[in-house]
Amino acid sequence: MARTTSKDAQDLFRALWSSYSATPTNLKIIDLYVLFAVFTALIQVAYVALVGSFPFNSFLSGVLSCVGTAVLAVCLRIQVNKENKEFKDLAPERAFADFVLCNVVLHLVIMNFLG
Repeated sequence: MARTTSKDAQDLFRALWSSYSATPTNLKIIDLYVLFAVFTALIQVAYVALVGSFPFNSFLSGVLSCVGTAVLAVCLRIQVNKENKEFKDLAPERAFADFVLCNVVLHLVIMNFLG
């Protein structure tokens, strides 16, 4: 039974990798940006767990900035994806402009929260 489960998992990962290989490069770049933002948030959480959270507002601002940026990047990925029929009339330039504007607003709020 353990052999089939392991083989099924390997087949699943191979199928996922082959499907992801067909993904356009611009979407892969956005995926890397999302992974970077999530990884940065995890590093901040680990730092607070190990060292302490003396400037708690700074910790919250950093983590919320990373999470908010990742969420906005996922929204950008959804809007830029050519296979998504819901946003077919939206130009990629418009989606990127929305992403930049929302990031500016997000980071203005974060800076205001820092005090």
